[in-house]
Amino acid sequence: MSRLMNVANGPYAPPVPVREVTAVSADGAGLHVEVHGPENAPAVVLAHGWTCSTAFWAAQIRDLAVDHRVVAYDQRGHGRSPASPACSPDALADDLEAVLKATLAPGEQAVIVGHSMGGMTVMAAAARPGFREHAAAVLLCSTGASRLVAESTVIPLRAGRLRTWLTGRVLGSRAPLGPVTPVARAILKYATMGAGSDPHMVEACARIVHACPRKVRHAWSQVLDLLDLDHGVRQLSVPTAVIVGTADRLTPPVHARSLAAALPHCLGVTELPGLGHMTPIEAPELVTGKIRELVMTYPTTRTHTQVKEGA
Repeated sequence: MSRLMNVANGPYAPPVPVREVTAVSADGAGLHVEVHGPENAPAVVLAHGWTCSTAFWAAQIRDLAVDHRVVAYDQRGHGRSPASPACSPDALADDLEAVLKATLAPGEQAVIVGHSMGGMTVMAAAARPGFREHAAAVLLCSTGASRLVAESTVIPLRAGRLRTWLTGRVLGSRAPLGPVTPVARAILKYATMGAGSDPHMVEACARIVHACPRKVRHAWSQVLDLLDLDHGVRQLSVPTAVIVGTADRLTPPVHARSLAAALPHCLGVTELPGLGHMTPIEAPELVTGKIRELVMTYPTTRTHTQVKEGA
Protein backbone atom coordinates (compact mmCIF):
# COMPACT_ATOMS: atom_id res chain seq x y z
CA MET A 1 0.00 0.00 0.00
CA SER A 2 1.31 3.43 -0.91
CA ARG A 3 2.72 5.52 1.91
CA LEU A 4 1.15 8.51 0.12
CA MET A 5 -2.37 7.25 -0.52
CA ASN A 6 -4.19 10.58 -0.47
CA VAL A 7 -7.28 12.19 -1.94
CA ALA A 8 -6.55 13.17 -5.56
CA ASN A 9 -8.64 16.31 -5.88
CA GLY A 10 -10.91 18.71 -3.99
CA PRO A 11 -10.29 20.62 -0.76
CA TYR A 12 -8.60 17.64 0.93
CA ALA A 13 -6.09 16.99 -1.86
CA PRO A 14 -2.59 17.90 -0.61
CA PRO A 15 -1.34 21.17 -2.19
CA VAL A 16 2.05 21.27 -3.90
CA PRO A 17 4.66 22.92 -1.66
CA VAL A 18 6.83 25.82 -2.71
CA ARG A 19 9.83 23.87 -1.48
CA GLU A 20 10.71 20.75 0.48
CA VAL A 21 13.31 20.43 3.22
CA THR A 22 14.81 17.53 5.12
CA ALA A 23 15.22 18.45 8.78
CA VAL A 24 17.72 16.31 10.69
CA SER A 25 16.73 15.48 14.26
CA ALA A 26 19.06 15.05 17.24
CA ASP A 27 19.50 11.31 16.61
CA GLY A 28 20.08 11.76 12.87
CA ALA A 29 16.53 10.91 11.81
CA GLY A 30 15.45 12.74 8.66
CA LEU A 31 12.08 14.48 8.58
CA HIS A 32 10.18 15.41 5.45
CA VAL A 33 9.18 19.08 5.65
CA GLU A 34 7.03 21.10 3.26
CA VAL A 35 6.95 24.89 3.01
CA HIS A 36 3.95 26.59 1.41
CA GLY A 37 3.17 30.23 0.71
CA PRO A 38 5.23 33.44 0.47
CA GLU A 39 8.66 33.34 2.08
CA ASN A 40 8.28 36.70 3.84
CA ALA A 41 4.79 36.03 5.23
CA PRO A 42 3.86 35.29 8.87
CA ALA A 43 4.81 31.75 9.78
CA VAL A 44 2.58 28.87 10.88
CA VAL A 45 3.96 25.42 11.78
CA LEU A 46 1.66 22.38 11.65
CA ALA A 47 2.32 19.12 13.54
CA HIS A 48 -0.02 16.24 12.67
CA GLY A 49 -1.20 13.38 14.83
CA TRP A 50 -0.76 9.64 15.14
CA THR A 51 -1.17 7.70 11.84
CA CYS A 52 -1.51 10.91 9.80
CA SER A 53 0.80 12.98 7.57
CA THR A 54 1.16 16.44 6.05
CA ALA A 55 -1.87 15.55 3.90
CA PHE A 56 -4.02 15.86 7.03
CA TRP A 57 -3.57 19.66 6.88
CA ALA A 58 -4.57 20.06 3.21
CA ALA A 59 -7.52 22.36 3.92
CA GLN A 60 -5.53 24.59 6.30
CA ILE A 61 -2.54 24.78 3.95
CA ARG A 62 -4.72 25.64 0.95
CA ASP A 63 -6.33 28.55 2.80
CA LEU A 64 -3.41 29.86 4.86
CA ALA A 65 -0.74 29.67 2.16
CA VAL A 66 -2.36 32.55 0.31
CA ASP A 67 -0.89 35.00 2.83
CA HIS A 68 1.10 32.89 5.34
CA ARG A 69 4.26 30.83 5.18
CA VAL A 70 3.02 27.39 6.23
CA VAL A 71 5.43 24.72 7.42
CA ALA A 72 4.10 21.17 7.67
CA TYR A 73 6.15 18.07 8.42
CA ASP A 74 5.73 14.32 8.63
CA GLN A 75 6.32 12.87 12.09
CA ARG A 76 8.99 10.16 12.04
CA GLY A 77 7.70 7.01 10.38
CA HIS A 78 4.71 8.84 8.91
CA GLY A 79 4.24 10.10 5.36
CA ARG A 80 7.64 10.63 3.75
CA SER A 81 9.67 10.61 6.98
CA PRO A 82 11.53 7.30 7.41
CA ALA A 83 10.69 5.11 10.36
CA SER A 84 13.02 5.20 13.34
CA PRO A 85 13.34 2.81 16.29
CA ALA A 86 13.44 5.87 18.58
CA CYS A 87 9.76 6.41 19.44
CA SER A 88 9.34 8.57 22.52
CA PRO A 89 8.07 11.98 23.68
CA ASP A 90 11.68 13.20 23.67
CA ALA A 91 12.04 12.15 20.04
CA LEU A 92 8.90 14.12 19.17
CA ALA A 93 10.35 17.18 20.90
CA ASP A 94 13.70 16.74 19.16
CA ASP A 95 11.94 16.52 15.81
CA LEU A 96 9.91 19.68 16.32
CA GLU A 97 13.02 21.59 17.37
CA ALA A 98 14.79 20.34 14.24
CA VAL A 99 11.92 21.47 12.00
CA LEU A 100 11.82 24.92 13.60
CA LYS A 101 15.59 25.31 13.20
CA ALA A 102 15.47 24.20 9.55
CA THR A 103 12.63 26.50 8.49
CA LEU A 104 12.67 29.59 10.71
CA ALA A 105 15.31 32.29 11.05
CA PRO A 106 17.08 32.74 14.39
CA GLY A 107 14.66 34.52 16.70
CA GLU A 108 11.76 34.27 14.26
CA GLN A 109 8.49 33.19 15.80
CA ALA A 110 5.52 31.25 14.48
CA VAL A 111 2.10 30.11 15.55
CA ILE A 112 2.54 26.40 16.21
CA VAL A 113 -0.46 24.10 15.76
CA GLY A 114 -0.58 20.53 17.00
CA HIS A 115 -3.34 17.99 16.44
CA SER A 116 -3.55 14.90 18.68
CA MET A 117 0.01 13.50 18.83
CA GLY A 118 1.12 16.78 17.27
CA GLY A 119 -0.28 18.58 20.31
CA MET A 120 1.58 16.13 22.51
CA THR A 121 4.70 16.99 20.53
CA VAL A 122 4.23 20.64 21.48
CA MET A 123 3.79 19.73 25.15
CA ALA A 124 6.89 17.53 25.06
CA ALA A 125 8.91 20.42 23.59
CA ALA A 126 7.46 23.15 25.81
CA ALA A 127 10.60 23.64 27.91
CA ARG A 128 13.06 23.25 25.03
CA PRO A 129 15.12 26.36 24.13
CA GLY A 130 14.44 25.90 20.42
CA PHE A 131 10.70 25.79 20.98
CA ARG A 132 10.66 28.82 23.29
CA GLU A 133 12.73 30.79 20.80
CA HIS A 134 10.28 30.22 17.96
CA ALA A 135 6.80 29.87 19.51
CA ALA A 136 4.65 33.00 19.45
CA ALA A 137 1.42 31.18 20.29
CA VAL A 138 0.03 27.65 20.17
CA LEU A 139 -3.20 25.99 19.07
CA LEU A 140 -3.86 22.53 20.54
CA CYS A 141 -6.48 20.53 18.62
CA SER A 142 -8.06 17.34 19.93
CA THR A 143 -5.26 16.29 22.25
CA GLY A 144 -4.39 15.32 25.80
CA ALA A 145 -1.39 15.07 28.10
CA SER A 146 -1.92 11.80 30.00
CA ARG A 147 -4.37 8.93 30.70
CA LEU A 148 -5.11 8.69 26.99
CA VAL A 149 -6.21 5.07 27.00
CA ALA A 150 -8.06 5.26 30.32
CA GLU A 151 -10.12 8.27 29.22
CA SER A 152 -10.84 7.09 25.67
CA THR A 153 -14.47 6.18 24.96
CA VAL A 154 -13.82 4.24 21.75
CA ILE A 155 -14.99 1.11 23.58
CA PRO A 156 -18.60 1.81 24.67
CA LEU A 157 -18.27 0.53 28.22
CA ARG A 158 -18.29 2.14 31.66
CA ALA A 159 -14.90 3.59 32.64
CA GLY A 160 -12.72 1.09 34.46
CA ARG A 161 -10.01 -1.53 34.13
CA LEU A 162 -11.87 -3.64 31.55
CA ARG A 163 -12.50 -0.70 29.22
CA THR A 164 -8.91 0.50 29.58
CA TRP A 165 -7.56 -2.97 28.79
CA LEU A 166 -9.79 -3.44 25.76
CA THR A 167 -9.03 0.06 24.46
CA GLY A 168 -5.30 -0.59 24.72
CA ARG A 169 -5.70 -3.82 22.77
CA VAL A 170 -7.71 -2.14 20.01
CA LEU A 171 -5.58 0.98 19.61
CA GLY A 172 -2.35 -1.00 19.93
CA SER A 173 -3.33 -3.71 17.46
CA ARG A 174 -0.66 -4.94 15.05
CA ALA A 175 -3.28 -5.97 12.49
CA PRO A 176 -3.07 -4.35 9.04
CA LEU A 177 -5.86 -1.91 8.24
CA GLY A 178 -6.14 -3.17 4.68
CA PRO A 179 -7.81 -1.33 1.79
CA VAL A 180 -10.26 1.53 2.30
CA THR A 181 -13.60 -0.29 2.07
CA PRO A 182 -17.09 0.80 3.18
CA VAL A 183 -16.65 -1.21 6.38
CA ALA A 184 -13.24 0.37 7.04
CA ARG A 185 -14.69 3.84 6.51
CA ALA A 186 -17.55 3.09 8.92
CA ILE A 187 -15.15 1.88 11.62
CA LEU A 188 -12.85 4.87 11.22
CA LYS A 189 -15.79 7.27 11.26
CA TYR A 190 -17.12 5.76 14.49
CA ALA A 191 -13.74 5.89 16.23
CA THR A 192 -12.46 9.26 15.05
CA MET A 193 -15.21 11.47 13.63
CA GLY A 194 -18.61 12.90 14.46
CA ALA A 195 -21.78 11.15 13.30
CA GLY A 196 -22.58 13.99 10.90
CA SER A 197 -19.24 13.97 9.07
CA ASP A 198 -19.62 14.19 5.30
CA PRO A 199 -18.49 11.17 3.24
CA HIS A 200 -15.69 13.16 1.56
CA MET A 201 -14.25 14.00 4.99
CA VAL A 202 -14.40 10.34 6.05
CA GLU A 203 -12.76 9.30 2.78
CA ALA A 204 -9.92 11.79 3.25
CA CYS A 205 -9.25 10.61 6.81
CA ALA A 206 -9.43 6.93 5.86
CA ARG A 207 -6.92 7.32 3.04
CA ILE A 208 -4.48 9.18 5.26
CA VAL A 209 -4.75 6.79 8.23
CA HIS A 210 -4.65 3.61 6.13
CA ALA A 211 -1.42 4.80 4.49
CA CYS A 212 0.42 4.69 7.83
CA PRO A 213 2.57 1.53 8.08
CA ARG A 214 1.22 -0.85 10.71
CA LYS A 215 4.61 -1.17 12.47
CA VAL A 216 4.73 2.60 12.87
CA ARG A 217 1.12 2.69 14.05
CA HIS A 218 1.82 0.03 16.66
CA ALA A 219 5.12 1.52 17.86
CA TRP A 220 3.59 4.94 18.50
CA SER A 221 0.50 3.41 20.11
CA GLN A 222 2.78 1.99 22.80
CA VAL A 223 4.23 5.46 23.46
CA LEU A 224 0.77 7.03 23.69
CA ASP A 225 -0.40 4.27 26.04
CA LEU A 226 2.19 5.32 28.64
CA LEU A 227 2.28 9.03 27.89
CA ASP A 228 2.45 11.49 30.77
CA LEU A 229 3.11 15.08 29.73
CA ASP A 230 1.33 16.87 32.56
CA HIS A 231 4.63 18.56 33.43
CA GLY A 232 4.93 19.77 29.83
CA VAL A 233 1.52 21.44 29.99
CA ARG A 234 2.61 23.47 33.01
CA GLN A 235 5.74 24.57 31.12
CA LEU A 236 3.85 25.66 28.00
CA SER A 237 3.96 29.34 28.89
CA VAL A 238 3.11 30.90 25.50
CA PRO A 239 -0.51 31.94 24.79
CA THR A 240 -2.35 28.71 24.00
CA ALA A 241 -5.83 28.06 22.63
CA VAL A 242 -7.54 24.66 22.82
CA ILE A 243 -10.08 23.09 20.46
CA VAL A 244 -12.00 19.83 20.98
CA GLY A 245 -15.03 18.09 19.53
CA THR A 246 -17.73 17.14 22.02
CA ALA A 247 -18.02 13.71 20.32
CA ASP A 248 -14.27 13.03 20.39
CA ARG A 249 -13.81 9.42 21.50
CA LEU A 250 -10.00 9.34 21.33
CA THR A 251 -9.29 12.47 23.38
CA PRO A 252 -12.64 13.43 24.94
CA PRO A 253 -13.33 16.96 26.23
CA VAL A 254 -12.12 16.00 29.71
CA HIS A 255 -8.60 16.32 28.31
CA ALA A 256 -9.19 19.80 26.89
CA ARG A 257 -10.60 20.98 30.21
CA SER A 258 -7.62 19.55 32.08
CA LEU A 259 -5.26 21.32 29.69
CA ALA A 260 -7.08 24.62 30.19
CA ALA A 261 -6.82 24.28 33.97
CA ALA A 262 -3.06 23.58 33.85
CA LEU A 263 -1.85 25.90 31.07
CA PRO A 264 -0.11 29.04 32.39
CA HIS A 265 -1.61 31.22 29.62
CA CYS A 266 -4.73 29.54 28.29
CA LEU A 267 -6.79 31.54 25.80
CA GLY A 268 -9.84 29.35 26.36
CA VAL A 269 -11.36 26.09 25.15
CA THR A 270 -13.56 25.90 22.07
CA GLU A 271 -15.86 22.86 22.22
CA LEU A 272 -17.34 21.96 18.84
CA PRO A 273 -20.77 20.31 19.19
CA GLY A 274 -21.07 16.89 17.55
CA LEU A 275 -17.57 16.82 16.12
CA GLY A 276 -15.08 14.04 16.70
CA HIS A 277 -11.31 13.73 16.91
CA MET A 278 -10.39 14.95 13.41
CA THR A 279 -11.30 18.60 13.98
CA PRO A 280 -9.02 20.16 11.31
CA ILE A 281 -10.79 18.04 8.68
CA GLU A 282 -14.26 18.10 10.25
CA ALA A 283 -14.25 21.87 10.87
CA PRO A 284 -11.59 23.25 8.51
CA GLU A 285 -12.89 26.83 8.39
CA LEU A 286 -13.13 27.11 12.16
CA VAL A 287 -9.66 25.69 12.79
CA THR A 288 -8.13 27.85 10.07
CA GLY A 289 -9.95 30.88 11.45
CA LYS A 290 -8.53 30.23 14.92
CA ILE A 291 -5.02 30.02 13.45
CA ARG A 292 -5.52 33.32 11.63
CA GLU A 293 -6.79 34.92 14.83
CA LEU A 294 -3.66 33.82 16.69
CA VAL A 295 -1.38 35.15 13.95
CA MET A 296 -3.13 38.52 14.03
CA THR A 297 -3.01 38.73 17.83
CA TYR A 298 0.56 37.46 18.22
CA PRO A 299 2.43 38.75 15.12
CA THR A 300 5.03 36.44 13.61
CA THR A 301 6.31 38.47 10.64
CA ARG A 302 10.03 38.22 10.06
CA THR A 303 12.19 41.26 10.71
CA HIS A 304 13.79 43.12 7.81
CA THR A 305 17.19 41.68 8.75
CA GLN A 306 15.88 38.11 8.73
CA VAL A 307 14.26 38.54 5.32
CA LYS A 308 17.40 40.15 3.91
CA GLU A 309 19.53 37.25 5.16
CA GLY A 310 17.10 34.83 3.50
CA ALA A 311 16.96 32.60 6.53
